[in-house]
Amino acid sequence: MTLAESAPRDHLSSPAESPAHRGRLVLLSVLAGAVLASLWSFHFVDSVIGDNVANTLLGHDAKATAISSAVAGAVFAFVSGLAGTFTACNVAAFGAVVPLVRHGASWRDRVGATLRPLGWLALGMIVVSAVYGAIGALLGERLPQLSDATVGDGLPVRLLQASVVFGIIGLVFVWLGLAALRLVPDPLAALEHRVPHARLVVLGALVGGFLIGRPFPLFHKLFTYAAETHNPLYGAGVFVLQSLGNIVVMALLFTLLTVAFRGGFARWLAARPARLVTITAVSFLVAGAFTVLYWDVRLPAMFGYGWYPVVGW
Repeated sequence: MTLAESAPRDHLSSPAESPAHRGRLVLLSVLAGAVLASLWSFHFVDSVIGDNVANTLLGHDAKATAISSAVAGAVFAFVSGLAGTFTACNVAAFGAVVPLVRHGASWRDRVGATLRPLGWLALGMIVVSAVYGAIGALLGERLPQLSDATVGDGLPVRLLQASVVFGIIGLVFVWLGLAALRLVPDPLAALEHRVPHARLVVLGALVGGFLIGRPFPLFHKLFTYAAETHNPLYGAGVFVLQSLGNIVVMALLFTLLTVAFRGGFARWLAARPARLVTITAVSFLVAGAFTVLYWDVRLPAMFGYGWYPVVGW
């Protein structure tokens, strides 16, 4: 399985071009995800980075200042999405799109070849974000994500929703990584055969699905305001802006890498399809393992359900 259109599908399916030591590759990838889940500091990422970025761009305290109008809400949506680029939700997306870096004869060709797959990725993300934003504006506090209720030993139901949503997305990432190594059936192979860009759209939908579980405080504030409007079109719009803000840094990063390295990384990947398979599989496995372990093992452990080693910062 690969996200790169430059490598033919049948090449990546060939057993002869699968990476060696696939079992060890899976083990090391999962271990890397586990270590990342242990090291991750949500306080640093959400508060130190996220809040400071939002405060700087908005020119005021993003958490303390009320959203005063629909336009202010739209601006807040994009800025808070940008500020949440490096949250535990989005770290998975960065790893999963590494193989999108492209090559071409000129820098214009390379940029175009990189932006096109990112466009398909954005399409899937926008559809899911818009639908959930419209539903959120209509249902409001009836959704667990906006509830202040707790269960058990004080576990907020909004975090319970996050645990379920990200657990499912993480498992999908893991399955896609295993499918890239031909260890399990590829669930997207038949669909991709009929619709060439289906894999990118599905990945984008998974990225858009992050909003369904995201507990990021600035997003919670935006969600609350959108729900108070009871306007599904407005809810859809600001959720799309939030998602676009989440990936703008990623899009710029991969575009700059494509130009700066003159497509050398992409050519290096395409020279041996096994390399592309390895990078793709490792990206999904690390991202998936991190997502599952962080949200479904470390998070419950914070409320007394089980245990997970955490490095204090």
